Amino acid sequence: MFKKAFTVLAGTMVAAAVCAAGAAQLRSNHPDSYTVRRGDTLWGISAKFLVKPWLWPEIWQANPQVRNPHLIYPGDVLNLSFINGPALKLEPALHREGAAVPAIPLDALKTFLKDLRVMDSSVVSKAPYVVGVEEDQLRVTSGQNIYVRGLDSQPGQRWAIVRPEHVFRGFDDGSGGTAVFGDELYANVAMVRSPWEEDFDNGSGHVSRGHDMGVEVKVIGTAETLRTGDPSTLLVLESTQEIRSGDRLMPVDDTPYDPYYYPHPPKNLPKDGRVIAFTDAMDAVGPHQVVALSVGAKDGVDNGTTFAIWQPGENIHDDVASNSWNRGVGKRVTLPEEYIGHVMVFRTFDHVSYGLVMDGLRPVKKGDRLRLPE
Repeated sequence: MFKKAFTVLAGTMVAAAVCAAGAAQLRSNHPDSYTVRRGDTLWGISAKFLVKPWLWPEIWQANPQVRNPHLIYPGDVLNLSFINGPALKLEPALHREGAAVPAIPLDALKTFLKDLRVMDSSVVSKAPYVVGVEEDQLRVTSGQNIYVRGLDSQPGQRWAIVRPEHVFRGFDDGSGGTAVFGDELYANVAMVRSPWEEDFDNGSGHVSRGHDMGVEVKVIGTAETLRTGDPSTLLVLESTQEIRSGDRLMPVDDTPYDPYYYPHPPKNLPKDGRVIAFTDAMDAVGPHQVVALSVGAKDGVDNGTTFAIWQPGENIHDDVASNSWNRGVGKRVTLPEEYIGHVMVFRTFDHVSYGLVMDGLRPVKKGDRLRLPE
């Protein structure tokens, strides 16, 4: 995960900027000082000083003036000095206000950190499910009973109620692979409107429908076992949506997410990693938007893994070489890939990761490739 050191970013990122491995360089238009403001993120502050902001972890230890390298706050002043090389001095504000500056905008990511999980489709399809609700209603909310089949539980045990929302599919090379998502998983639950837009044209002229990489489920409530049996009786304790037949039950995950992140390159670059989906857009996204990646924990990806995004070159006709006035008749040639920007992973599952686009020269599209950061 991005470790707490990421919060030192502002106070240390530039410290030996010319530096450490010789890779991190100061921007030509860097400020001599900067006052930390509400709404800042550490990556954003580092980008004011460094050409490659993700490289700040290489140089943060070069700044002994920062007594607490884990916390900087709005009002703190960062002064750039050049004594035995460039370094940042942190001048804490007399009256600090609010919380420490986060590594990334966590408030915008809470749903992805707390309410969503990506699981193997076979696990979801075999999970205990709601078969009926109190008084044969169509839907129930907090304070009402639900009846669940396939549940091995004890009275008083709490469960998360989840709803399948989206099937992630890996990039398909055009061979026509399709995901297997059994009818039994649907039960009486139609797939709800998901925030993800996933399918993309892979250059073969048709929409890619690759192999099943996992099912995303959303936590929509919690329930407590009242009576065991088949069906078991559970009381809905809280819900964000109406519970209905076909919703699944999973163990409650009370593990708090770590708000600190430490950017680093992948240990081993996964083969053919891609951007497979994103939210809040149909065709492309930009900085500070969430994307889904076709790599996960089983590929060696962990929180904080940083990738460079490269866009595949277009496949076009070389009409010049064809020596013809007609367009679109020449032999095809594929243009070189183009660098797009960086994405940082903030949550991983077996074969899928959620990442945040940190910066970019142009919009990120589905099918863009993941490479080692510069």
